[in-house]
Amino acid sequence: MARMLREERPSSKIVTIESFSVIKERFEPYESSVFEASGYKWRLILYVTGNKPDGGHNHISLYVRIEDTNSLPQGWELNVDLKLFVYNHKQNKYLTVTDGTVKRYNDAKKEWGFGQMIPLTTFYNTNEGYIMQDTCSFGAEIFIVNPTHQQEKVTFMPNPSNTSEGLSNNVFTWKILHFSILEDKFYYSDDFLVGDRYWRLGFNPKGDGGGRPHALPLYLYAQGFKPNAVDTNTWGAVNLRLKNQRSSNHRQLYSAAWYPIRSDYGVGVNNIILFTDLKDASKGYLVNDAIIFEAEMVKVSVTNIISA
Repeated sequence: MARMLREERPSSKIVTIESFSVIKERFEPYESSVFEASGYKWRLILYVTGNKPDGGHNHISLYVRIEDTNSLPQGWELNVDLKLFVYNHKQNKYLTVTDGTVKRYNDAKKEWGFGQMIPLTTFYNTNEGYIMQDTCSFGAEIFIVNPTHQQEKVTFMPNPSNTSEGLSNNVFTWKILHFSILEDKFYYSDDFLVGDRYWRLGFNPKGDGGGRPHALPLYLYAQGFKPNAVDTNTWGAVNLRLKNQRSSNHRQLYSAAWYPIRSDYGVGVNNIILFTDLKDASKGYLVNDAIIFEAEMVKVSVTNIISA
C-alpha cells in the first residue's frame, strides 16, 4: 500500500468523531450515514480496533460499502479508484492510503477498503498528530473508472506512396525554373498528400540561417490534414535531395522529426549545397537555369481512432 500526506480534503466523505476514547475499545464497526459520490450511494465503515479477519489486528481498519444496490440493474459492476484518509491535526494534512488497484464492486463484493489502514501505535501516539483533544477524522474519495471504448492507434508507414500530382510512388519532385532571377524570399512547392497529411518543400535561393549567404537550404513542411483525419503530431522521415541532372551524384540529407499539429513547421538543412558548387556548370546541379528538388518520403505516421 502507498501512504502519503496531502493538504486537499477528501472529495467524497469526511467523518469526524469527538470523544473518541468512548469507543476506542469497541470491536463492532461504526457505519457512517449514507453519502453520494460519483452517482452512487455509499457508507464509510470504521473498525477502531481493527477488522481481524482482514488482517487488521492492532490497526485501524477502514472500508467503503456501496448501498441501495437493489436499484441497480441485474449483473451490475462498478470499477472504483478508492482512496481512504486519516486526518493529521499536527501537520494539517490527510494521510492518504491506496494500494493502486481498481476495486470491483458487485453483488458478491460490496465492501472494499484496508484492514491495515494505520497501526494503532501510530494512531494513538500523541506526537504523531492523528488524535487531538480526543478527536479524529476519517475520509474517503471515490472515483468510478469507466473503461474507454476507443483508443488512439499510431501506425508508422514505411515508404508511403500516394497519388498526389507530382508524387511518383513515395518521391515528390519539384523543378524550379529561372533560378538566377529568384528573389530573396522563401518559395514553396505545391502541397502533396502522404498518409493523412499534406506536405510541401520550401527554400530561399539566397540562403537561410547559418548557411546564409554561402549555401542553399531545403526544408520539408507539414501542412493541413485531409478530411476526417485525426489531427495529431505527425512523424515525418524524408530524404531531402538536390538532384544532379547529369549523374547520380545527388546531394541528399536524411531528416526525421515529429511535426506539430500547426501548419508551416519546417525541418531540413540550411546547406544542402554550397552556392559555389551549385553554380559550377560542370557539376550538373544547375542546368539551363533550373534545379530539381526531391522529397523521398521514408516513413510517416498515421493516427486512427479504433475500438479498444
